[in-house]
Amino acid sequence: MPPHSAVHEAREAVRLADTDPGRSLPAAERAARRAAREADREASALAEQAWGHALQQCGQVDEAIVHLRRSVRHGSSAGLSDLAAESRMKLAFALAQRGDTRSALREIDAALTVLTGHAGAKARAQRAVILYHVGRLDEAYADYRTAAHVLRRGDDRLALQRVMMNRGVLQAERYDFDAAERDLAEADALARALGRDLVVGIIAENLGFVAGLRGDVPTALERLERAEDIIGRHGGQTAPVLQDRAELLLSVGLVSEARHTAERAAEAFRRENRKLRVPEMLLLLAQAALVERDWATAAEHGGGALRAFTRQGRPQWAALARSAVLRAELGAGARVTVRRAETMVATLAAGRPLAAVQARLDAARLADLRGRRAVATTHLTEAARARRRGPAALRARGWYAEALLRERAGNPRGASHAARTGLRVLDEHHAALGASDLRAHSATHRADLADLGLRVALAGGRPAAVFEWAERGRASRFLHRPVRPPDDPELAELLPRLRAVTAELERTPGGTRLASRQVDLERRIRDRSRLLRADPTSPTRQASPRDLAEVLGDRALVEYLQVGDSLLALSLVDGRLRLHTLGPASEVADLLDRVPFALRRLTRPGNAKPAETLLRGTASRLDRLLLAPTDVGDRPLVVVPTGVLHSLPWSILPSCAGRPVAVSPSAALWHEAATRPPLGGDVLVAGGPGLPGAREEATAVASIHGTTALLDEAATVDAVLTALATAGTAHLAAHGVLAADNPLFSALRLHDGRLIVHDVQRLKRVPDTVLLAACDVGRSVVCSGDELLGLSATFIERGAARVIASVVPIPDTETRPLMTAVHRRLASGEPPAEALAAAQREVSTTDPAAFAAAAGFVCIGAG
Repeated sequence: MPPHSAVHEAREAVRLADTDPGRSLPAAERAARRAAREADREASALAEQAWGHALQQCGQVDEAIVHLRRSVRHGSSAGLSDLAAESRMKLAFALAQRGDTRSALREIDAALTVLTGHAGAKARAQRAVILYHVGRLDEAYADYRTAAHVLRRGDDRLALQRVMMNRGVLQAERYDFDAAERDLAEADALARALGRDLVVGIIAENLGFVAGLRGDVPTALERLERAEDIIGRHGGQTAPVLQDRAELLLSVGLVSEARHTAERAAEAFRRENRKLRVPEMLLLLAQAALVERDWATAAEHGGGALRAFTRQGRPQWAALARSAVLRAELGAGARVTVRRAETMVATLAAGRPLAAVQARLDAARLADLRGRRAVATTHLTEAARARRRGPAALRARGWYAEALLRERAGNPRGASHAARTGLRVLDEHHAALGASDLRAHSATHRADLADLGLRVALAGGRPAAVFEWAERGRASRFLHRPVRPPDDPELAELLPRLRAVTAELERTPGGTRLASRQVDLERRIRDRSRLLRADPTSPTRQASPRDLAEVLGDRALVEYLQVGDSLLALSLVDGRLRLHTLGPASEVADLLDRVPFALRRLTRPGNAKPAETLLRGTASRLDRLLLAPTDVGDRPLVVVPTGVLHSLPWSILPSCAGRPVAVSPSAALWHEAATRPPLGGDVLVAGGPGLPGAREEATAVASIHGTTALLDEAATVDAVLTALATAGTAHLAAHGVLAADNPLFSALRLHDGRLIVHDVQRLKRVPDTVLLAACDVGRSVVCSGDELLGLSATFIERGAARVIASVVPIPDTETRPLMTAVHRRLASGEPPAEALAAAQREVSTTDPAAFAAAAGFVCIGAG
């Protein structure tokens, strides 16, 4: 071939298309024009192939298909069957990217009738990619294995690297995680040896995908972060990283973030014209809506995904979408046939074991509703096989199916054992998570198992069994408290930067540049904290009713639980445990909605009388619903709330006026805190800016304890954190901020910026008793399983025995009368819950505003 011929020029464009598509495009265009002038069909076929491949590399798939079809025509008309087949191979990939998998398979099969040997191996590898995307995993694996053998023998390291990278992902989908890691490690070594830096990033993304399927969330997040950095630096497409991150976030129950990330990924796939991937994001959005019980949105997104997958010829993905639509219809109360659920099972079983188990559970549920008990048993038996192997989520669903089988067989003890085993599988995975939000939101997966155990216990009618399952179903994060927080230099550097930005924003509100920096820093802190693993934990032992009775003394414990819309309570008085049915949970929720409104009205001049009437009536009805049926008398109370009751200011109830009340996330946590030896230490008092009377309050409290308050320039975040690490009691009078959408950024405002939850999490030790004299920061965001996130919850998680804080969002008002009354009693040796109750009664007789400020405070923890 002459060195300056049209064919030579076209071949050079082909070479560049794979490594430098930007340079290849003009070269291919020049070569195509020259070939047309010279009527050189071989050169035309090569130039059009280069042009199409380069466009495909740049994300212009539709245009790429036009040029690749021309290449096939030119090659075929010139009798160059091998060249035409190579172009068909590239055309098949472009068609698959666009979502036309039927045409893609037709083209690649046509290419394989011509190509043999080394070229045939590359075509077979290409077909494996397409087969993977349509869900034919076994056929794809066979093609990869054949191709790898030929390419390894021919020492084609570039093609082999691609095969091992893609096969690694397929191995992970088959839950053969060790094989997946081996394939991807080989692909990584080959990519590094070949200097393919962008591909190293893509392999890191795939390794993150594998870790996510394993259930190793911190490793998955770390790998995805590294992948995004590498791919971004080399100008690659980051949409697949966003997809993997969205799937991972959804797997641990971070639904809002998962939805936002999936929407970004879908937009990026549309922008890159990668139509094959867009419906995958629609499916993920449907699955997120299912978790949030938004049946209409789930059906809408699931239906859109189903139509797209059907057009694309992807039956396994279509079955996943059908499953989402079916579950949405079930949730909305629609009538669904058993047959619809059964049609999905066989399709999903081939390569989607977790989805197949869920489909069987759905089919069993429907069969039971239709009275087809034998059919339901068959599906549950098959689903229960999953309990023996695979990642934690799969095994837990298998144990759930086994528990259902044993329950229907009249074996309540066996059903409870199976549910308990499923929870243990999830808790072992849960304990390795370092970030509080990951640990809290991952409790979503425990709900079915805990609910089943509770249902079996309620059917048995034994209060002790009901108590065990009520405890198992709540606040499991607090039972696995890290011995020490994970250290991380990057977090230590990011937190002061965020503090400086938020302080500047508060001085000069409205700055869009600063607000953007704040959002970015918060994202980086959040993402970084999730990479950290928990250290070995010191699990809190479940306390039995007998254990609790020994410590309670003359106190009564009331633990609330919700089953459907029914609110129940367990009372433990003088060693006797009883179960009570209280009434509709929705009625309690409606009443609770009125409380903050009434308390706010009390603080405004001229509104006190009607607000007082509203509050008194609401509180009396709540008292009759929540406490009167438990018959606990006027004893001091230990309360374990559920759901909306976490935000109830108990002192407003007539029967709780002046009564010591300790509120705990679980009975086990209360027992652990109440029996723990107290920590020694000084009294820390600090006052921050922006809270009316905070300076005077801090000075007064400090004088009671004979110490000096940190005020003004002395009340910095670092100074307060340093003092917290050695104090026995801490009083923080500062403006509070509850970040409901991201509770780990809830904060107290100090002189140089905000002290946030992440700051508290990094402390080696926290005081035994913490008083947060700021409205609203006592409130926590309640996640599934009564998991709590927020500032007061974090102090409890880190080891505080008790936190006195407000759980009601009322405007900042002066709390000095209440707090000085509390501290006088603390200084004289009164327990905190008693001190708070007496102080609230004392200030309630002064004026309505003082009563409103005092009423919102509760003693969380040991009391």
